[in-house]
Amino acid sequence: MLDTGADPMNLIWVMPAEGNHTIKTTLLRPVEWFFLWQGAFLISKRITIIANGDPPAAADVARWHRTGDRLIAADGGARHALALGLTPHVVIGDMDSLDADTQAQLARQGCCLITHPPEKDETDLELALLHAAGEGVTEIVLLGALGGRLDQLLANILLLTLPDLAGVRVRLVHGGQEAFVLRGGEQTVIEGQIGDTVSLIPLLGDARGLHTQGLKWPLDGDTLLAGPARGVSNTIVSLPVCIRVEEGMLLVTHHE
Repeated sequence: MLDTGADPMNLIWVMPAEGNHTIKTTLLRPVEWFFLWQGAFLISKRITIIANGDPPAAADVARWHRTGDRLIAADGGARHALALGLTPHVVIGDMDSLDADTQAQLARQGCCLITHPPEKDETDLELALLHAAGEGVTEIVLLGALGGRLDQLLANILLLTLPDLAGVRVRLVHGGQEAFVLRGGEQTVIEGQIGDTVSLIPLLGDARGLHTQGLKWPLDGDTLLAGPARGVSNTIVSLPVCIRVEEGMLLVTHHE
C-alpha cells in the first residue's frame, strides 16, 4: 500500500483516458513506474528459438543466446535445449518428438507447453515463429534449423519470408553461418571480416535495385533474377559491408 503522506513531488500521477465514466487517480512511486516500464520493455526483448534439426553447439548458444532472452523450443528442439542445460520458456508443436517423461520434466521446470494436433497445416517451427512474432519482438535468433531432410531445410529457409515476420529481424544461425531476409526498402550492415563469404539469393521472385558496399563484386541498382546463381559466393573486401534492396525479397547468407 502506498504511503499517502508521501511528498507529491516524488510521485508520478497516472490518469485514465478521458470519457464519461468515473475517474480514479492512482499514485505511483518512481520505482513502481520503473517496473511498469520494465514490464513493457520485456515484451520487446528478442527471442531465441531452438528447432528440431541438427543440435546447436554449445558455442553457438553462448554466442547467440543472451542472458534474459526468451527461449522457445519447436517440439523436439526442447531436447536440444535440455541437453545444453537450458529450460525453454515455451515449447510449441504436436509433441511427437517429446516423450511423456520429457514433457513432464519440462512442466516441472516451469515450461509452458502449447500442444497442437498432428493434423495441422503448419510445421512446428512455423508455429514457434508465429508465436514469437505474436509477442511483439523485433529480433529472433533461430538455432537448430539446419540438417536432416532436404524438404524441411528448404521449408525452414522459406519460413523467413512469412508476412508475420515483416519488420522482425530473424537470423538463422549455425556455426559460422547466418542467413536472414531483406525485404524491399530494407538495408543491413554485416558484421564480418575481410575474406568472409556473402551470398545474395532472390526469394519468391526477382530482387531489384540492389546496392552493395564492401563486396568484391559490387551491385549498384542491379537486378538479381530468381533462378540464376549470380549472387552466390561474393567476398568481403572492405568494412563495413552494406546491402540494400529496393524491391522483392533477398536471402542474405554470411559465412565466416
